Amino acid sequence: MNTLFKQTLTASILSTVIAGTAFAAPSEAPPAFVKKVADGLISRLKADHSKLQNNPAAVKAIIRQNLDPYIDSQAFTRIVMGTYATNQYSSAAQRAQFEKNFRETLIENYGSAFAKFTNQTYSMRPYKDNGSKNPVVTLDFNNNGEKIPVSFQLADKGSQWKIRNINVSGIDLGLQFRNQFAATVKRNGGNLDKAIANFKPDAEAAVDKKK
Repeated sequence: MNTLFKQTLTASILSTVIAGTAFAAPSEAPPAFVKKVADGLISRLKADHSKLQNNPAAVKAIIRQNLDPYIDSQAFTRIVMGTYATNQYSSAAQRAQFEKNFRETLIENYGSAFAKFTNQTYSMRPYKDNGSKNPVVTLDFNNNGEKIPVSFQLADKGSQWKIRNINVSGIDLGLQFRNQFAATVKRNGGNLDKAIANFKPDAEAAVDKKK
């Protein structure tokens, strides 16, 4: 699988953001929500492609404007921290710091991939509503004839859906990042503060896990 494309795709999905407060049931069906997010991001990447090559600030602006409102970063934090997200192992301040660091690291590491995004397309698989609180919508991203399936697991946050986890080519990225974080804690002798400060999620390694 093309490394740059996987990196770009993962960046598009995984940039961690601030979860919003909501008060009413989502008005959109899950597939419509995912299509809105994907189309909005792709259209910005295409429109601003020439401006992104040497402009990291512009790349970050696109991430924040087109992804920030749609990611449940608190849920993602709980998934990635695993047992360390409980009061037994961490404080609220540590969890908040982890969430902040995780978001910024992804933006920094994968911003360059946005700048190199080319004319990629996708198709949406038929959606089956099974009444789950965490519905899953799957897109097949097309890269030079190769289809890369990406499944978005959503969370009902009241006024809209938010993305709480994703699966790329059969790989649960939340779980892979959890394993990476646990290894980071171990390397830092169980010191959670040091592990949080040093954790560098490796999306490329996570996606390549299946190989």
